[in-house]
Amino acid sequence: MPLLYFLAPLGAVLIWSGNMTINQLTVGAIAPSSIAFLRWVLALAVLTPFVLPAVWRHRQALKREWPKLAFLGLLGMAMWQGLAYVAAETTSATNMGILAATVPLLTVLLSALILREPPSLGGVAGGLVALCGVAVLLGRGDPLSLLALDVSPGDALMVVAASCYATYGVMLKRWPMDLPPWVMLYVQAVFATLLLLPGYLLGPMTPVDGSNVWLIAYAGIPASIVTTFLWMRAVRQIGASKASIFLNLMPLFSAIIAMLFLGERLASWHLLGGGLTLIGVIMAQTLTQPLLRGSQRKHSSQP
Repeated sequence: MPLLYFLAPLGAVLIWSGNMTINQLTVGAIAPSSIAFLRWVLALAVLTPFVLPAVWRHRQALKREWPKLAFLGLLGMAMWQGLAYVAAETTSATNMGILAATVPLLTVLLSALILREPPSLGGVAGGLVALCGVAVLLGRGDPLSLLALDVSPGDALMVVAASCYATYGVMLKRWPMDLPPWVMLYVQAVFATLLLLPGYLLGPMTPVDGSNVWLIAYAGIPASIVTTFLWMRAVRQIGASKASIFLNLMPLFSAIIAMLFLGERLASWHLLGGGLTLIGVIMAQTLTQPLLRGSQRKHSSQP
């Protein structure tokens, strides 16, 4: 496989990791409700001239599928990143990167629940290992503090955000649609923008100025459009399973970028919690044999 094929997923994960730092830089510069809304307004403004003709050609299919696309837009665009902007006010970019990297693991677990896919050895064992890592991370090195509900609101929100994005991926698989990827992305972005509009109007509408326009530009173009293009290209060239492995680099990239631009420092519990989480995610992606051999035969015999 040509090494150039790995540039697309690597670039997408690098941009996503940089967006964790952007989330931190938005604190005090622009309200979460403002950037969550304006990023998709900008993305739609850029995409419309190129994608709208295709949307019109597929209008009949869109009439049938719009409720599903609206729900996907809510999970994958409005809540996933919207919650991350709020989380950035009370947690670090390093923590956000580690917790965001649990999306592949959560996807495996939710697939077993929603899609009735037989649980794998890696999914169960890796889930337990990653859960220990997340507990160390949320407890700032003291998992027992979770018993007293002593968890940063930002960390808790990132867990919810990661769960939303994992559910988004599972529902995409459950609801296959005969639509081009860019059309699906565009329509989901339209619904996400509409769903975020009330929060934007009711919240503090931060004026766009020189201190925050570049934050909106990064979130709206590289982190929304460029990453989507790179990820679709990666899935087409090397497959979804191989591409998802690159998400394991997000904690490392996020920590390095945060140290360079935010002055964050790694603590021992970052290394322990992040390491356990990473090991658990890798186990879930590599140990794919069914936990019970009988479940594979039963699953394969079903129509």
